[in-house]
Amino acid sequence: MTDDAFLDRAAERLAGLPTVCAVALGGSRAEGTHTADSDWDLAVYYRGDFDPADLRALGWPGEVSEVGAWGGGVFNGGARLTVDGRGVDVHYRDLDAVEHELAEAARGRFRWEPLMFHLAGVPSYLVVAELAVNRVLRGTLPRPDHPRALRGTAPPVWRERAALTLGYARAAHAPHGRVTEVAGALATAALQTAHAVLAARGEWVTNEKRLLERAGLRGVDAITTGLRPEPRHSVGR
Repeated sequence: MTDDAFLDRAAERLAGLPTVCAVALGGSRAEGTHTADSDWDLAVYYRGDFDPADLRALGWPGEVSEVGAWGGGVFNGGARLTVDGRGVDVHYRDLDAVEHELAEAARGRFRWEPLMFHLAGVPSYLVVAELAVNRVLRGTLPRPDHPRALRGTAPPVWRERAALTLGYARAAHAPHGRVTEVAGALATAALQTAHAVLAARGEWVTNEKRLLERAGLRGVDAITTGLRPEPRHSVGR
């Protein structure tokens, strides 16, 4: 089966689930940065209640989470499946929540949420970014521009988080030569700063995978690899 035929078939079956109003392709395959081994990221946009049992009933092998199992925030659950021999991630997107964050972002308002595998966490406008960059396969979804208000409010929030992260590491960990803790704080602060840089540019962010490169901060690797357990080295950094 060709990729196009696979994608069309998968989108059609997802779109047929109860309460699903739209299906979109996201991730590297939507942005054209994928490789042959890249997974397929599909988002199901639903209105009202979504029952993961309906997704399980499609018969695709893999793991299907309950709604809210991934923290209960804007990134509220999903599935890791194998469909026609391809790795597929399905993300749940509550349209009421998405539309709320769309309105909030237009006013320059957002909140920070923790999310597994994301060192800096995610902004609530992540779901708005997805609307802007994802490829709609079924149904209709808004295609927002990056709000000017958000360019003003988001960067200082991210930079303050970065400063606080580094400040704590400098005071609590560096004097004791705790290299692992310092390295973790450095990585987190670098990604927080990268969020600030891209928000100021009006560029959308949907994950951390290429965030440092896009922000021009890949050079932080040299600092991280240069850390030593002696307190004087950590404090100096």
